[in-house]
Amino acid sequence: MPSPIALNPPSPAPSIFKKKKSLGQLSSVAAAASYFSAVHEADARARSHDTSPTSTPPLSLSSSVTGSSEDTVLHESDDNCNGLTYPLTPPTSEQVFNTVHTEFGHCANENYRCISQHNPEIPVTEHEIEEPPYYILITTYISYLVLIVFGHIRDFFGKRFAKQYFTHLMPYDGYAPLNSDFDSFYTRRLKRRMDDCFSHPVTGVAGRTILVYDRYSEDCNYTQVYSGTKTRALNISSYNYLGFAQARGGCADAVEESIKRYGISTCGTRLEGGSNELHVTAEALVARFVGQEDSLISSMGFATNSTFIPALVGKGSLVISDELNHASIRVGVRTSGAQVRMFKHNDMDSLESLLREVISQGQPKSHRPWKKILLLVEGLYSMEGSLVNLPKIIELKKKYKFYLFVDEAHSIGALGPHGRGVCDYFNVPPRSVDVLMGTFTKSFGAAGGYIAGPKSLIDALRVRGHTGMYAEAMSPPVLTQVIASMASIMGVASPPLPTKATLTLSPSSSMSTLRSSEGEVHPGMAPASAIPSWVSLPSFLSDGSEARMRIRRLAFNSRYLHAGLKKLGFITYGHPFSPIVPLLIYNPGKMATFARMMRARQTPIVVVVVAYPATPLVTSRVRFCVSASHTKDDIDTILEACDELGDALDLKHGYGERWPFEEIIKRSVELVNNV
Repeated sequence: MPSPIALNPPSPAPSIFKKKKSLGQLSSVAAAASYFSAVHEADARARSHDTSPTSTPPLSLSSSVTGSSEDTVLHESDDNCNGLTYPLTPPTSEQVFNTVHTEFGHCANENYRCISQHNPEIPVTEHEIEEPPYYILITTYISYLVLIVFGHIRDFFGKRFAKQYFTHLMPYDGYAPLNSDFDSFYTRRLKRRMDDCFSHPVTGVAGRTILVYDRYSEDCNYTQVYSGTKTRALNISSYNYLGFAQARGGCADAVEESIKRYGISTCGTRLEGGSNELHVTAEALVARFVGQEDSLISSMGFATNSTFIPALVGKGSLVISDELNHASIRVGVRTSGAQVRMFKHNDMDSLESLLREVISQGQPKSHRPWKKILLLVEGLYSMEGSLVNLPKIIELKKKYKFYLFVDEAHSIGALGPHGRGVCDYFNVPPRSVDVLMGTFTKSFGAAGGYIAGPKSLIDALRVRGHTGMYAEAMSPPVLTQVIASMASIMGVASPPLPTKATLTLSPSSSMSTLRSSEGEVHPGMAPASAIPSWVSLPSFLSDGSEARMRIRRLAFNSRYLHAGLKKLGFITYGHPFSPIVPLLIYNPGKMATFARMMRARQTPIVVVVVAYPATPLVTSRVRFCVSASHTKDDIDTILEACDELGDALDLKHGYGERWPFEEIIKRSVELVNNV
């Protein structure tokens, strides 16, 4: 994997983006009018079938030379890209990196680093949610009311005078309608109006920047037409937390070697149970990484929860779930047949009150004791950006004797001084958690998920979990990416560790699993025997130095964006160290306008907007996903864009002290350290 290790670290490299003139001199109304005028003109060009209907201003992306000019150009066709150039200019001493600048930004300044770790002297407190002014809530409800009223009027007349557009909602030739009015109303009347903000077709790597295919619609987003051009945009919408989604480097070389050895199919070199030796190696490495005794992996993160939770609990068991848990957890609980009770999000008083009630009352009707009580929480909540209060939950676990299941899909790799998740962040022993679940799709740049815990539990899940028997196995290239990226974060010990691993045959799974000895220190480096001999990582990856830099860069970027948005006056959710930064927009019309205006800027920015049913009806938001691949200049660009759009769309409703944008840039390090 290429390493962004610079020769000299005195100051940051200049931004590759050409920044537009600030709209600070303009009033909010004038700024909004100019933006809407630009969007209207672009739409007019699109409808006239111009060759570049959605062209954006030129964006110059340069890459630094690293001894070979080949690294300065991405291996993709950028001939039709809007204004993209790759000048082969020699780099300065501050810009000598082994990475392509578009995939992983060059930032050599050591001041732009931070350690993701909880201060034990400060009690864990829940983020205080600010409420917007009443007129914002009232206008938001009125917007939905207008949408519903006019939507039903259009449906009423459309079914009578434009039947060709409503055939899927009406009986036809003896067949029942495919959809009901109620089920499809939200999709037809709101989501379709802003479908241009979703499902962008992209090409290449979703790294620091992303290459988006330009498209437009002539029928109100019912269909999309591709113009044949592409736009390079700043990517703040991907779960590439540590920047391991790269097209070249140590991990990519290892994946290429695995394809030569195993091919790309999941059917090559299979052993009993639908796996090969790479599965055994990956499962042993995951167990070492998270600090558990054993682990198993599956080919899909959603299926990891939805198929293994029913193997953990059943009839007569009780599941206590956070009200904001992911859909995969909810599906798994419903399938299990266990009783379900929910508590308020991250509210420990609500959780303890519920525990007292359910333990004292027992099962419904019979009042017998529960066979098992399982608490399901997430380490980092994907829509809120909030962090679980793990120390308090461990305290309640010791008091009330329940089992604890922590979903670390977003926190593993992204939190903690060693990137080992919430246990690492709070300095909690991992084995005090009964089940640790996570995915490889975020921080590791791969796919699939894992379950880690005691070996007896993992052996039972291998037999009882539906994924192990019925799902397709992970392909060797994906497994290699998992092994290479995880070994890069851990670091590989050059001489074997003194405590030798033992090879133990699991009688219930017929699969050999490398298990670490009891005396192994966690978190520690991976022994050389824990990765395949043919996986050869560069020195800056094998010693873990680059991964440590990435983890610290991610922590700085996350805190800086959180603090910067707060000082600009926005209402945000989430923990300061969370790489997920939700910015509240509320009004559904502003949500679509925000995404379009960000994409139409001189420096295009691709964002994710989220609304009902993924969030409550009136808390529509834009969800920024920060990456270690972003530079400090990139975060400045995002803050500048939010500052201008916040004034234009009336989004600044926070109650705290506000700073001007120039002061935020000037005092960024101070701001991060004082969050």
